[in-house]
Amino acid sequence: MHLVRYDSGDGPRVGVRRDDSITPMSVGPMADLLAMARDELRATVESASAAPVPVASVRLLAPLDGRAELWCAGVTYARSRSARMEESAERSVYDKVYSAQRPELFLKAPAWRLVTEGEPVGIRADSGHDVPEPELAVVVNAHGEIIGYTVCNDMSSRSIEGENPLYLSQAKVYAGAAALAAGIRPAWEVPDATDLAITLVVRRNGHEVVAAETSSDQLVRPIQQLVDYLFAANHFPDGAALATGTGIVPDLDFSLRPADLVEIEIAEVGRLVNRVEAGKEPFAWLTR
Repeated sequence: MHLVRYDSGDGPRVGVRRDDSITPMSVGPMADLLAMARDELRATVESASAAPVPVASVRLLAPLDGRAELWCAGVTYARSRSARMEESAERSVYDKVYSAQRPELFLKAPAWRLVTEGEPVGIRADSGHDVPEPELAVVVNAHGEIIGYTVCNDMSSRSIEGENPLYLSQAKVYAGAAALAAGIRPAWEVPDATDLAITLVVRRNGHEVVAAETSSDQLVRPIQQLVDYLFAANHFPDGAALATGTGIVPDLDFSLRPADLVEIEIAEVGRLVNRVEAGKEPFAWLTR
């Protein structure tokens, strides 16, 4: 089961996806669902009983809407720490944050900037070294309760962040930089989110140029701790998603190119596939 947003021609709706069909729900936007407490949300989802519609007949949308936001945690895997230290002229900051009590958290995108399955992801036109970052994202309701999980691609410019860590927002926040899978897998259907296989494949002209895997058991911080820090000083009335960091960073000699195909899969959670575009113009449609 996955919670999805979709459009069948009459505007966005929310439903429960099972295999190749979607059962519409009586709630309004996803924001209304994420405003509910966890028990009420689960009861609402499990009571959905409208006539299903075929997935093939609708357009799947990014899973967040309204005032929801995507945030990211950084340097939560040993591989992320080593990659950042390798690329950066200021190596010590990454080593320190990896072991610090307070995690690195940053705002990645409001709901309207998100792309999803089958839509393009972007690389900056002024960056010379760009990579995908496959991440497990937790979806949290307005009350700070984890209600589900989805797949995130936290696109990143290694050259810009490597030049100076203070350029993090430019390396991370730009048109097409934030992708979430269309489906949210309910938390009650994922027995152990700390033991999920995460895989990345990048294809170029039909050939694999990157193939790597890790597991969420390599996370150095408890997931709930990351959520608690996120909610410590912020309100999220329409819910939020928090990407928990990456354990896969391609070697320094690899950089994405336009037309590359990025495939990310997280066991028990879902799959996300996007083609790469360069510059901001291919994402002008997001502003509409």
